[in-house]
Amino acid sequence: MAAPASPSTDAPHIPVLLGPILEHLSPFDGIWLDGTFGAGGYSRAMLDAGAGCIIGVDRDPAVIEMAQDWALAFGQRLKLVPGVFSQLDQHADGPLDGVVLDLGVSSMQLDQAERGFSFLRDGPLDMRMAQDGPSAADLVNTADEEVLANILFNYGEERASRRIARAIVKARPLMTTAELADVVSSCLPRAKPGQSHPATRSFQAIRIAVNDELGELVSGLEAAERALRPGGALAVVSFHSIEDRIVKRYLAQAANKGGGGNRYAPETAVAQPRFTLEKAISPSKHELAENPRARSARLRIAYRTDAPAGSADRSGLGLPGGAAFLAQLKKAGV
Repeated sequence: MAAPASPSTDAPHIPVLLGPILEHLSPFDGIWLDGTFGAGGYSRAMLDAGAGCIIGVDRDPAVIEMAQDWALAFGQRLKLVPGVFSQLDQHADGPLDGVVLDLGVSSMQLDQAERGFSFLRDGPLDMRMAQDGPSAADLVNTADEEVLANILFNYGEERASRRIARAIVKARPLMTTAELADVVSSCLPRAKPGQSHPATRSFQAIRIAVNDELGELVSGLEAAERALRPGGALAVVSFHSIEDRIVKRYLAQAANKGGGGNRYAPETAVAQPRFTLEKAISPSKHELAENPRARSARLRIAYRTDAPAGSADRSGLGLPGGAAFLAQLKKAGV
């Protein structure tokens, strides 16, 4: 049966690597879950490609509310669920045929100054995707200098982390994105043409900490593994090296074929692979020309085997800072 005509697809941003997702994963038979629904770009495209049912999950309640009008046109084929993708296996009534995750903050959130995600639009220093819990202002105004420096270094890969953390503590209280961006920029050389804004890495780091994005990512990969049927597909689009490293190592662990041994060491027990993997996909030159936002994106696709679901060895995922840093964050209430 042909899919009904889609409502206007003038979404706030262009879905990154959508072409390869449609090319590699079609047909979208059965039940799929879009764990980072956002503006609905991936879900709409999959529905238009004939998907039987899409479960759209997002932790931002504003996303679900904004989608209500156009989602009605898809009837029972689109189910919207407020929630975190770390619990995505709880949002499906049975095994899933596919899971799609588009990591990071959406352009829609960046464009809303009142959400406090962007240094380009002055607004309250918030950054909370779910709009509840401690905000970015709470973090930068209460965490001690060492905690702030470690967040900036581990989550933003910011080499001037200690200098910036010292300046933040000295300038407190900071209540707006412009105030924070000015403090960070004062610690760094002015960006040359073509370079990113000096506050980019610091804003990324604080956002990751506020939303526990990397903890959510690992738990979300584990939840997807539990939820997928044998043969079901997992597609993950990441936008920076920390995320991509975690996804790559998680899938490598889950696809483990073990060692065959040699004449010096006995053959070890081989864990049954829980995923089979495809090669990572980068944006084409055409997509980069059409959508510069895609420049750092990577798509990784994996397929569930019939092996029992497992869990990650977190020590081998390259999580920034290690256990000591995570314990420090927990103690600081982050």
